Amino acid sequence: MTEPKKKKKKKKPNPVLDYLLYILVRLVAIFVQLPDTKTSVRIARHLGAGLYLIYHRGRQRAIDNLRVSFPDKDQTWIEQTARRSFEHISMLAFDVLRTIRLITVSTWHRYIELGDFSQVLPYILNNRGIIMLTGHYGNFEVLGYAMAIFGLESYSIARPIDNPYINEYLMGVRQRHGQKIIDKKGATDSMLDLLDSGSTLSFIADQNAGKKGIFVDFFGRKASTYKSIGLLAMEYNLPVVIGYCRRINNQYQFKIGLTRIITPQDWQDKPNPLRWITAEYTAAIEQFVREDPDQYWWVHRRWKTRPPEERNA
Repeated sequence: MTEPKKKKKKKKPNPVLDYLLYILVRLVAIFVQLPDTKTSVRIARHLGAGLYLIYHRGRQRAIDNLRVSFPDKDQTWIEQTARRSFEHISMLAFDVLRTIRLITVSTWHRYIELGDFSQVLPYILNNRGIIMLTGHYGNFEVLGYAMAIFGLESYSIARPIDNPYINEYLMGVRQRHGQKIIDKKGATDSMLDLLDSGSTLSFIADQNAGKKGIFVDFFGRKASTYKSIGLLAMEYNLPVVIGYCRRINNQYQFKIGLTRIITPQDWQDKPNPLRWITAEYTAAIEQFVREDPDQYWWVHRRWKTRPPEERNA
């Protein structure tokens, strides 16, 4: 008989180390905002490329994920795409610290190209409520920030950073111009109240959901996906909107667009509407990732949990 796995002990907080890391982040934030935008993006790209070289485990995970997701691509393309993915992650980190100074009500058009949102606006403006989804792709932070700038009230569900000092600082940065963030821990009651009032809820919907998730196809493999989004859509009869914020030409320039709108009428006749909704929005995320794979976070453990038939085997 094999012994049951022991649960990992929760790391004890270290206030001194946490505060020192917070000071480091604040110093980096000052450094990031000193150069002009083009120089800042170029520095971020170089740092991302450096991280790709030294973070061996993450680099290998990204390469492995890409190899299985794009079996027709050669090794050179896979390695280049993995490196570019690291560069985009680094650029996003720099963007978070610069966005509040660059994008305002009067300047957003210099940096953002908008797609067609005509089908979605009536839901938002009339407080009818929608669920908006995106993935770890491009600059999802600018997506939430832009909605706040445009005066579209939206609430984003996010997991807090373990370091309380850094978490408070970054939350302040993100919410300074109206972006509303709800702590993922214990968010259920808040979400239900917001949906009752016709608010818009935003999720990053491509995270591994563990053994309790629904397994749907994502790049040809089963991926555990949260049930909550589909359940909320069904309970409140809400449309599910899938969109993206894609960086343009390695610059601080973005295109915000929609890939798919799933309406309540679409799933009414489905034998398993929860699974169908989950599979459909996951396929929509895959669609915009395929349009520019460089901008996806291939390093994250999207396929970590395997379906029961694989685990049993």
